[in-house]
Parts: sequence; structure tokens; C-alpha cells
Amino acid sequence: MQSSKSSLPALTLGALGVVYGDIGTSALYAFKEVFAHGHVLATEANVIGVLSLFFWALMVVVSLKYVVLIMRADNEGEGGLMALLALAAESVKDSPRLRRGLLMLGIFGLALFFGDGVITPAISVLSAVEGMEIITPGAAPYVKPIALVVLVLLFMVQRRGTGDIGKFFGPITLLWFAVLAIAGIHQIVRNPVVLWALSPVYALQFAFANLHIAFITLGAVFLCLTGAEALYADMGHFGKNPIRLAWFAVVMPALVLNYFGQGALVLLDPTAVENPFFLMFPDWALIPTVVLATAATVIASQALISGAFSATKQTIQMGYLPRLTILHTSVRDTGQIYVPAVNWLLLAGVIAAVLMFGSSDALAAAYGISVSLLMVITTVLTFYVVRYGWGYSLPLCIAATGFFLLVDTVFLASNSLKILQGGWFPLAMALILYVVMSTWKDGRRLLADKQRESAMDLKEFLDSVFISPPVRVEGTAVFLTAEAATVPNALLHNLKHNKVLHEHNLFVTVHNHPIPWIGMGKRIEVEALGHKCWQVIIHYGFKNTPDIPKALQHIRGRGCELEVMTTSYFLSRDTVIPTLGGGMAPWREKLFAQMHHNASAAADFLRLPNNAVVELGSKIEI
Repeated sequence: MQSSKSSLPALTLGALGVVYGDIGTSALYAFKEVFAHGHVLATEANVIGVLSLFFWALMVVVSLKYVVLIMRADNEGEGGLMALLALAAESVKDSPRLRRGLLMLGIFGLALFFGDGVITPAISVLSAVEGMEIITPGAAPYVKPIALVVLVLLFMVQRRGTGDIGKFFGPITLLWFAVLAIAGIHQIVRNPVVLWALSPVYALQFAFANLHIAFITLGAVFLCLTGAEALYADMGHFGKNPIRLAWFAVVMPALVLNYFGQGALVLLDPTAVENPFFLMFPDWALIPTVVLATAATVIASQALISGAFSATKQTIQMGYLPRLTILHTSVRDTGQIYVPAVNWLLLAGVIAAVLMFGSSDALAAAYGISVSLLMVITTVLTFYVVRYGWGYSLPLCIAATGFFLLVDTVFLASNSLKILQGGWFPLAMALILYVVMSTWKDGRRLLADKQRESAMDLKEFLDSVFISPPVRVEGTAVFLTAEAATVPNALLHNLKHNKVLHEHNLFVTVHNHPIPWIGMGKRIEVEALGHKCWQVIIHYGFKNTPDIPKALQHIRGRGCELEVMTTSYFLSRDTVIPTLGGGMAPWREKLFAQMHHNASAAADFLRLPNNAVVELGSKIEI
């Protein structure tokens, strides 16, 4: 959550660096891509019509859809697909089938977000480094190697965290938008005819005069919208007002001025269509502009990578991914995390994208399809929040979301034309990730069902044990169990092999909820079971960081005083055995078993002290 002590200007500056890096660097390639394939000639009518499409796309999709409508759908101040998914699922909780359908739709949207996470750094950095070709054509062979070096270095420094360099993101991005605006104004003054594009009439004239070409062109126009999801996703970090202020006061004016400036330049010099962004600058400014553009694209990529880490953590806690190693890179900000597995998988995907496509023009064909589909999913989820969560009438809900869904669908249809030219790449990655996440979720359900079949009631078991009690030893035993009120396997193994029971015994179950935060006041439920045994349920939201020892400190004064040096944590380490018949398809069962085997230790994820953990294993067939 944003700090209440931070001032509006400080939060607005921070939002510039984190929220708007992606959409801000779209100016490098979006307008150029419209004319790149020769479908649209750079005539005055076409240029003004395309600029009008750019302006009204920004107005309708970003200003109206995200800033006005979707940012109202906050989940306890948090935004993003996971927060929206949680709201939508809660809104239709009385309809299990619809709820399950929305959950799967949302998880596919999350998979699309990770696919976008591969394309964005690749196209952004490549488009910035390609500015070297304007400085000297001899630099062309070095563009791809330099872009790869920049990207590899970016991913390599992730483990160090962004706390020290993050404070420079806002000022650098502010400078970037200032340069965008100044460059645009200079060209507009030379050819102010482009200002006619502020009227939607020119967008409509272009569309109806060139219906087929305009439909194809929308896929390129959509590139100016990539990154709009960040307005909603980062709402919890900065708040609504700073994000809205940054958009209307800085980002949108700078982008519009720059796009119009590129159009003005192309009308004055049609050959500038090859790279209108960099050709807007005089020769003496090209090198600093390339350096600044590269810095801006690195910042945009950094924001997306950090978002991928946060989304991964939330997805794990929602039960759609196995536990992964999560490292905290800041002692002050628990939100700054590093997920090694995600970092290296993203880097592998980015390298593959750069080597496979080779240029920003080629990558533009792959870009857009996953983002446009994600926007459709966002609008659908918003409808269910407005209709069932907020309780508005059906006609009003259709009016509020139907227009945006129509716009999103048209953009998606246009982008679908690019599937064979490269759009298959992010879709394939998203589909693979969706299969992984759905397999993990279904496997977890089958595993829980199997464990429930053989589970014994905890109270009845303890009553029978204490008829002839075993030897009790000093200290406290904490038994982690997935199902409350059932006997943990670790307890059975401990009694069978060690034939002792600790003086104090806590049976702890962690419940993760589809809401962002659960405060300490609602964190713990404690029920006394007698015989110095307690059932403890610990509640976490998907943005809380699980920490069992810290949470258990809050049961002091309820009859159980935990001493760090005399507390042991007992966990069951289950080995999953795939079997034929029932459950999932054999290949999915094998995939789940492998993921379950490779999942990081529960002790690390729950932040248990390494020198106080005892793991006892068992085998379970699914």
C-alpha cells in the first residue's frame, strides 16, 4: 500500500517511473509500425486519420476505460488482474460454475501477462538501440548484440533489488516525457495541420474510406495502448489520485504531442516514415536521445519484471503455482522481491524473442495479441464486478462495459491477423503456462481429496491418545497441516517412530484468501483442544507475506507461550505417485508429480527457522 506520509507530488513522480514506462516507450515504434508494411501511404489524409485514431484510442481505452471506470474497481485499495479476479469471483460466489469459469478466465489472463512480459523488454530495448542506425548506418550489425547485452545485464542485476536505483526511475521518466513533448511541439509548430486530428471525424473518415486497410492498421494503432494495464495494476503502490494526475498532467499530453509531431514530420518529409521518432531530433541530439531512450526502456522493462515477481507470489498463494524460492531484496519494503526461477525463465524467453525476430518491426507483429486479449478479459471481469458486486442494473452494466468490450474486441480481431506473423509466440507461451497453472490447481484438489479420504478427526484422535498418554517432553511442537481439524501425518509418524509428544502442541493450518490484505487483528484463530493442545488457523491475503513464527507470536497470553529455542516445526513431505484411472490425464498427473517434487521447501516459503524444522515423508497416490 502507498505510504500515507508520501506527498502527492512524490507519489506522482514515483508513478511516472513505475506505471508509465511501458506506454511511454511505445512512442518509439507505434506510429512507425502503421506505415511499415506499405498498407498505408503517408498522404495528408491518411496521416491525420491515423493520428486521430491514436488520440481517440488513448482517450477511450486509457482515459475512460482504465482511469474512469476500472480504477474504481479496487480491492481494498489494490488493483491488477488478481485483485479484479478476486472481486469478480467473490461477486458470483453463489454460482459455483460461473465462479469457476471466471477463475479460469482470469488465470488465462495472468498467463497472457507473463507472455507479454517476454515481448515488452525485447521490443522496447531493441527499438531504442535501433536509434544507432540513424546516427550511423554502419551500426546496424551491432544493434541486436547490444540489445542482448543490455537485456542480460538487466536480468542479472535483479537479485540485487531495485531499492537503490528505483529512486531515479521517476526523474528519468519525467525527463523522457519532457523530451517527447518538446520534440513533438517543435515538429507541430513546423506543420500545425496535424492538430485537425483532435477531431474524431478524421478517424471515422479514414476508417470508412479505407475499411479493410483501417482494420489492419488498428493492430499497429493498438501498440500505443500497450502498458495501459499498469495504471490499474500498480494502483495499490501509489493510489488513484497520483496515477490519474500523472496521466492527465504529464503522460497523455506528452504522448499526444509526440505522436502528432511524428505525423507532422512525415508530412513534411515522407522518407522519415522509416523511423520518425529519432528523425525528429537534430543530429547533435541523437546520441543523448538514444541513451535516454535506452534508459527509459530499461526502466519500463524493470517495472514489468518486478510486476511479474509480484504476480508470481500472489499466484502461488492463490494456489495456481507450486512454491518457488522468493528472496526479499529490501529490509524496509517487503514488496521488493526476487524470484530466481521466474527471472531466468523470462530472460530465456526474451533472448529467444530477440534472436527469433531480430528487430522491433518484426517483434511488433508478435506484440499486441496477448495484450488485447488481456484487455478483453479485464472488461469481462469488470462487468461481473459492476453487475453482481456493486449491484447496478443490467442495462447500466451493459452500457458501462459493452462499449469498451466492443472496442477491445475490434482491436483483438485486428491483432489476430498477426498470429501467423509472430503473434503465435506470446500465445504459445501463455497457453503453456495456463496448462501448468491449471494442472497444479487440479492436482492440488485431487491431492487434498485423497488426503481427506484417509484423514482422522483431530479431537477424537487426541482423546484416544490421552487414554494412555505417551511420554511428554519439554518444548512446543508446531504441526503444519493443510486441513484444519484433521490429524497431520507428521504427528502420526512422530508418535510411531519417536513415541513421544511435546508438552505443548499446536496444529497450524494456513488459509490463503482471494483478497489482498488481512490485518493482524484478523490473522489468527485459536481453539483449545485440551491436553495443552491448540488448533491454530492463520489467515493471509494474496499480498501478505507468510511468516508462521511471526504470526504465532500473537497467541501469547492464550495459555501457550512459545519460546524460540524450544519450538520445533513438524512438516509432512508428501511424495505424489501418479496412477492410471480417474483424476487427470496421465501426462498431467506426471507433470503435477514433477512440479510437486520440485516445489521449494514449505519451510522456506513459510519462513520457518532452518534449525528447528523436522520433515517426515509419506507417499500418496492420485
